[in-house]
Amino acid sequence: MRKKLSRKQLVPVVAALAAMVMPLTAAAQLATGLQGASGSTVGPDGALYVTEGLIGRVTRVDPATGAISTFAEGLPGSLIGIGGAVDVAFIDETAYVLVTIVGFPFGGNVDGIYRVDGPNSFTVVADLGAFSLANPPATDFFVPSGFQYAMETYRGGFLVTDGHHNRVLRVTLDGGVSEFIAFDNIVPTGLEVIGKTIYMGQAGASPHLPADGKVVAFDHKSSVVTEVASGAPLLVDVERGRGRTLYALAQGIWEPGFPGSPANPDTGSLVELNADGSVSVVAEGLDRPTSFEIINNTAYVVTLDGEIWTVEGLSGPPFGRRH
Repeated sequence: MRKKLSRKQLVPVVAALAAMVMPLTAAAQLATGLQGASGSTVGPDGALYVTEGLIGRVTRVDPATGAISTFAEGLPGSLIGIGGAVDVAFIDETAYVLVTIVGFPFGGNVDGIYRVDGPNSFTVVADLGAFSLANPPATDFFVPSGFQYAMETYRGGFLVTDGHHNRVLRVTLDGGVSEFIAFDNIVPTGLEVIGKTIYMGQAGASPHLPADGKVVAFDHKSSVVTEVASGAPLLVDVERGRGRTLYALAQGIWEPGFPGSPANPDTGSLVELNADGSVSVVAEGLDRPTSFEIINNTAYVVTLDGEIWTVEGLSGPPFGRRH
């Protein structure tokens, strides 16, 4: 007589079978020609806004046609091949840009959050480099000003991940900076806020093994995090899709080298987070992706080599991918 599996035993079996039969979704190129593309957001006009770290520019991308235009330029650009303008976010109609690795000890600019006052004018609203210098982290580091990676709007201000100092900072519009939550050496990356819950990607320490690529959750009262899913190598971003479905972006396979260097070309992937804590690959073969946004049911993936790719049809009813 065959022994029936319990409900608990069936969950990983069903997830594994689903992963086997779900076809991968093809990615299509929407735009190209950006220089050191990094962070992204959806603006109040519904367009995609992308930072170009190498040249200190924010570019507007039409999500329907791929047409690009300059939104703002003149921000500090990258000085050592990484950093510069690395992320962008809007509060109402005003854009704010996260800039990193341009101050001490690399240059004389401010590592912090800049408010966009016009196409060529900016105001520093928070000096994150100065805070980091005055308040070093508990974990080991060799860049005293940190390496701020991503920001997300939060309660009228921002949350900012520091992938080098292994913590999340809380930033207010009047320039206040404080440590929101600190971690061991897990390399925090992208953020998503849903209600009171904060979801954060972590790449994991070098060599960024798939098991260390995780999405975790916490809130303003948390001193520890809850693991949501793991299994994506060098995970760099997390976003909410339809319903409460979560997706994450993995930059891919990383070979030992200089800390902070990107993954191998064409090894990145977009994954869906499953209820059992595993991930299912939605699209693969992405070339060093850095961030993504979801508009309606399409993911817009930004890559380090200056391209934007679309992955359509993320979710089928009821908020899961079609088999």
